[in-house]
Amino acid sequence: MRKSEYAVWTLLLLAVIGAGSAMVSVAKSESASAANSEIYQQLDLFGEVLERVRADYVEKPEDKELIESAINGMLTGLDPHSSYLNPEHFRDMQVQTRGEFGGLGIEVTMENGVVKVVSPIDDTPAERAGILANDLITHLDGKEIQGLTLQEAVEKMRGPVNSPIELTVIREGEDAPFKVKITRDIIHINPVKYSAEDDVGYIRITTFNEQTTPNLQKAVKDLEEEIGPDKLKGWVIDLRNNPGGLLDQAISVSDSFLNKGAIVLTRGRNQEESQRSNARDGDIVDGKPIIVLINGGSASASEIVAGALQDHKRATTIGTRSFGKGSVQTIIPLGDGALRLTTARYYTPSGRSIQAKGIEPDLVVEEELPDDLKKKAEAAGTRGEADLRGHLRNEGDEEADDEASGSSAYVPKDKSKDTQLIYALDILRGKKTVEAELKKQADAKQAKAKQAQAKSTEAE
Repeated sequence: MRKSEYAVWTLLLLAVIGAGSAMVSVAKSESASAANSEIYQQLDLFGEVLERVRADYVEKPEDKELIESAINGMLTGLDPHSSYLNPEHFRDMQVQTRGEFGGLGIEVTMENGVVKVVSPIDDTPAERAGILANDLITHLDGKEIQGLTLQEAVEKMRGPVNSPIELTVIREGEDAPFKVKITRDIIHINPVKYSAEDDVGYIRITTFNEQTTPNLQKAVKDLEEEIGPDKLKGWVIDLRNNPGGLLDQAISVSDSFLNKGAIVLTRGRNQEESQRSNARDGDIVDGKPIIVLINGGSASASEIVAGALQDHKRATTIGTRSFGKGSVQTIIPLGDGALRLTTARYYTPSGRSIQAKGIEPDLVVEEELPDDLKKKAEAAGTRGEADLRGHLRNEGDEEADDEASGSSAYVPKDKSKDTQLIYALDILRGKKTVEAELKKQADAKQAKAKQAQAKSTEAE
């Protein structure tokens, strides 16, 4: 009898569970159906707007441009870093990340409607052909440059390796324009520039492309040979005005100076999308002191490097607060173009999110702005991630007012006037100590706070 009762109760319990599961399933199905129905309604609305624009706009629009603009509108509505890359922009991005392309090998700018040569790159077709800094290029293959944008002119100068191009050049001191025929070759974009500052190795990383880590390793080797291991006091890694680049290169550069521990943590929408990158044994500078320079132009990948070395106390960071871009974009090819979509946030080894916050340097050192730039800087202010419309919020901040990122991005061209670099060199040479400078800055901050409090009391 008892067994029979147990069987009945078990069947009833299973029936209740089954009914509950069915109700949940139906509710989910109805919820999903309602969501899909709403999406279809919105797509119908989009179709109606598209047809109305195509039929009634004052000028006949290009269908391709309408669709691209609609896609970009959707993506830029998410955050400032998500976008659609049309085939041309996708190719440009691939060139930047590869760090090589078929071209002439000149750094250029636009001046009075013509292309001005900033400098030819060493050992490139342009240098071998005799192109000089300040040359003005007026025609490409006999066609006038006037009217083209700088990007359009650069695109025309790039092309297949071994293909020829003719430049018409105006040079100061020459009576008339002259023509130079150049054959394109593979040009490598060198993201690493370096020099020996007497007993200190100075390395500036301008971007993070596929050439960054190997070029960094070459720079370290060359400088060690030039300075001498016994004389070498340390390293300055300059990441100022470095806008970022490839995440794997930021990890690789950080790993070059670390022996163990986390480098960066990335967290996506779902738990399975979270990743942790760890350092492997092997410090390419054998534990020598490192100072990292950052400013308001240091963003994304450069903030990953600065944050990793700062958290592990492997380097002292000097300068001003960085830009504050703490998100990761994934490039998803779509046909001939691609989708650049924000898919994760990144965190420093200690778990800090720098999104809309930036990296605060260990020692804050401001560059002195020239008089002609001071008024412009005051009027424009500083811009960081927190100032971008639609930026992702920092997860740790409940109020937008708590966000702050960015600072001045000015760096003097003359190293003898570069306050931040001179400060770094003084510390590496023992003329200043980090501890003494930290105490000095803390005392100054405290004195400033007391002064402000005293003024507030007087006003009351």
